Amino acid sequence: MLAAAIEEFAHGGLTGTSTEAIAARAGISQPYLFRLFPTKKALYLAVVTDTFRRTAAQFERAVGELTGADALEAMKLAYGELLADPTYLLTQMHAYAGCYDPDVRVTARDGFRGLWTTIQRVTGLPTEDVRTFFAHGMLINVAASMDLASLDEQWAQAICSPPDTTAGATSPG
Repeated sequence: MLAAAIEEFAHGGLTGTSTEAIAARAGISQPYLFRLFPTKKALYLAVVTDTFRRTAAQFERAVGELTGADALEAMKLAYGELLADPTYLLTQMHAYAGCYDPDVRVTARDGFRGLWTTIQRVTGLPTEDVRTFFAHGMLINVAASMDLASLDEQWAQAICSPPDTTAGATSPG
């Protein structure tokens, strides 16, 4: 059910997505959807939480036993791979844009905090390196939002290409 909701919310966000479309994609009735989640916003907040959780889990899988700059490089590559299916990134972008809503803002902050603490914990790197990683990640989010990977233009391909892992931990790639 969450997978169907993520797909729909990735395209329309909280305000532009209908629960009817989510229920249809999930193969359930709309009344049953509301038995699972009392409101569309409750479902949306669960989806946003799930996308951040899954992103953090992908980072941890990519890192394995690595630490420091090696762990950060592994996470850069894993994040770049998210461009192949930008659903989670697009959902997160909708969450950031929807932070005018206090509930969405709290959920987005919690998710961002979770990513930050995961990255700090597994890398042990200084704040500036983690900050640079986040800056690179936001570039990837924006690239996914604009579907830059589909453009056959040098600038777009440069943004979407995997980072140069020989550049060092402080390079965004």
